[in-house]
Amino acid sequence: MSPNIKENYGNLLFGHTRSPSMEFKELTKKDAQISLAHELEKLARTANTGEREVIERDFDGFQRLFSKFINETGPSVHWDKIDRLPEGAIKNYNDLTVSTDKTAVQQMLNSLVVIKLNGGLGTSMGCSGPKSVITVRNDLTFLDLTVQQIEYLNKTYDANVPLVLMNSFNTDEDTMKIIRKYSGFKVSIKTFNQSRFPRIHKESLMPIAKSIRPEDDMEAWYPPGHGDFYQAFANSGLLDEFVLQGKKFCFISNIDNLGATVDLNILNTCLSQNHEFVMEVTDKTRADVKGGTLINYEGKLRLLEVAQVPKEHEEDFKSVKKFNVFNTNNLWINLDSIQRIMQENTLDMEIIVNPKSLDKGVNVYQLETAVGAAMKCFENCIGINVPRSRFLPVKKTSDLLLVMSNLYSLDNGSLVMSPKRMFPSTPLVKLGDNHFKKVSPFLSRFGSIPCLLELDHLTVSGDVTFGRGVSLRGTVIIIANHGDRIDIPSGAILENKIVSGNLRILDH
Repeated sequence: MSPNIKENYGNLLFGHTRSPSMEFKELTKKDAQISLAHELEKLARTANTGEREVIERDFDGFQRLFSKFINETGPSVHWDKIDRLPEGAIKNYNDLTVSTDKTAVQQMLNSLVVIKLNGGLGTSMGCSGPKSVITVRNDLTFLDLTVQQIEYLNKTYDANVPLVLMNSFNTDEDTMKIIRKYSGFKVSIKTFNQSRFPRIHKESLMPIAKSIRPEDDMEAWYPPGHGDFYQAFANSGLLDEFVLQGKKFCFISNIDNLGATVDLNILNTCLSQNHEFVMEVTDKTRADVKGGTLINYEGKLRLLEVAQVPKEHEEDFKSVKKFNVFNTNNLWINLDSIQRIMQENTLDMEIIVNPKSLDKGVNVYQLETAVGAAMKCFENCIGINVPRSRFLPVKKTSDLLLVMSNLYSLDNGSLVMSPKRMFPSTPLVKLGDNHFKKVSPFLSRFGSIPCLLELDHLTVSGDVTFGRGVSLRGTVIIIANHGDRIDIPSGAILENKIVSGNLRILDH
């Protein structure tokens, strides 16, 4: 693309005031798509024959996304068209019921497929390999806990609920090695890979990759968000396979959400009321103001993400009063409906443009989609307002501290809040990045995980360590200033305390 065209193209893409003629805009868009197709063809030629089919299919998907990216102008949501949610659009979890008859439960479970989104790496927490193999409790990983949960259901009800992992090119090889150890379990485990898309240069909008092999330049490629689930699931052949087997619903959730267990009440609601798409939402708190929410838009229930909100309405969006629930990304979707939408080619999701700055200093875009954004393509959709306990993601070590603590006990792979906790909300925990961000240094700072049963809020910053058997209650703030160190002694009870400065307890 010539510098001149590129400059004008940038203007039309990002809504600058200097706008070329409509005809020139169309030529520019067309030129960008032709250039991209040419670059992708060059990349595909570097593949061996065996890879070629998968790569061409991935590239077709990327070209569709790219075309949408440059041809759609203006906001995806007009604020004044958002209507109040109709009566019954969000059901209350407490109003759901289920039969306790074992045969009825077995039939329900036999119509279910559990899908875990397993494309992420544990790098943000300082771990190598898939995030799903980080140890979270009693030497068990996210994946171990998931397998335990499903095996328990299959054994208890003599059911056949398969577990499906959506891997990415980053996690597939390691995951395949790990799942061999589950071969003796009463769980059928299947995997499929989401697409591999090329990162594009921020200026030229062309791929930065020089060859098709990710090992030549890992930074040149990315998995395109969990919205890729529908196409990748259909491409893998698993969608058709499960429909042929008579499976009716899939339950999709993030592998790192330890609250996302199979729920019979929700499954019964899906099956008995012919819903095609059910989204679990939960009450928004001040910590969740950026979470996507449900809206009524042009007569359809759909997901509204913060990225779609015009700048002048961001405060409205974050308001706990106006939008009082957020999407947990626990989704229940009818398999026949997914098949229909894929066959009719009516899948439509908003593009998330994710700018990244790579280690080499190159600025790129990742074009992504979110799995919940497809809700508007389905019929008879609802939200279910679930207890907060079904949203227990582990994104940071502060989350890990909670799930490793005595706030929870393990019950057949599921985390259960301790009855000794006086209120159902989890404490708010903030741990300083410098000393606590990565799992290994984080663990080294605790003689044992403190008692958190009566904790409301914990902030820790700086060089702080905890001895064994520490109890934290109420609001506790511990700040070691630069150059200082604070050692909380074994057996200490800190209740509504601020600790700062320098505190070292030496063993004699």
